[in-house]
Amino acid sequence: MNNRLAVSLSPHEKGDLSVEKIMWGVVIALAPAFLAAVYFFGYRAIRVVVLGMIFCIVVEYLVQKFITKQTITAFDGSAAVTGLLLAFNVPSSIPWWQLLVGSIIAIGVAKMTFGGLGQNPFNPALIGRAFMLASFPVEMTTWPVPLVNAWNLDADAVSSATPLGLLKEGIKAGQTVQQLAGKFPGYFDMFIGHMGGCIGEVSALAILIGGAFLLYKKIITWHIPIFYLLSLAVFTGVFWLVNPAKYADPLFHILAGGAMLGAWFMATDPATGPMTPKGQVIFAVSGGILCGLIRLMGSYPEGCSYSILIMNAFVPLIDKFAKPRRFGADARR
Repeated sequence: MNNRLAVSLSPHEKGDLSVEKIMWGVVIALAPAFLAAVYFFGYRAIRVVVLGMIFCIVVEYLVQKFITKQTITAFDGSAAVTGLLLAFNVPSSIPWWQLLVGSIIAIGVAKMTFGGLGQNPFNPALIGRAFMLASFPVEMTTWPVPLVNAWNLDADAVSSATPLGLLKEGIKAGQTVQQLAGKFPGYFDMFIGHMGGCIGEVSALAILIGGAFLLYKKIITWHIPIFYLLSLAVFTGVFWLVNPAKYADPLFHILAGGAMLGAWFMATDPATGPMTPKGQVIFAVSGGILCGLIRLMGSYPEGCSYSILIMNAFVPLIDKFAKPRRFGADARR
């Protein structure tokens, strides 16, 4: 009678990944995109990334120290990841004080207001970016030209439009995609990152290298990035097949803007995404379609950030719908 089996609440098996390992693993995975940003945008990219990480870590520390009186977890890597992703979602020319405001919103409002890591319903970096875009629209849509005055500290950055912005404005002015083709960078340039945009989203190659690292370390699964990009390609591909003069092809939409960064590093956030593979597929497919819908039908040329934030709101419903049946439960219920 003394050898009773005591069964505790699940989970019963603990994995090798801790919060610190996961977060610093994401930082390592973002290193190729950071190096690409430094190559194309120079010291300005370094300034934005370093300040973004410092601001977010300091904000989380101050909130936990003086407001919530929680155990200090500002150095576990989660705040650093938020700061890095926030920096990756802004232009390299963003003023430091605007980045500070975005960091306060991302950490102080979107994360710590809900209790901290794992309890926030929306991706903090994307909330910070959305707030900055609404508050500082001019600075948030001023895109320095890659490799132009990247290391000249005395020269101002030369700005240009992003491929998505060129497409949106050109179509609005009555031009066809074929007429605009000469203004777009080639697909190889878009793949390596030689185009205007947020500093962390321009190089699809660098993001894919980081995504492969996340898969190798089992920090994420393949369901969300693959289905998000696939659904975006299929949705935009249908419009392209119907009217190629008005709509760009699917590869353009995959390489342009923040689709790659969002699919691999934002939509896969475990705290704000579904728990089951079935739920992740629903989340990703819906997000990819929303991204395409905003890009093609909305007034704003980009749609990745908003598609992920909208789907974050549906995660509780998705988890409830995709909840696996308990072992031994009546299948008819």
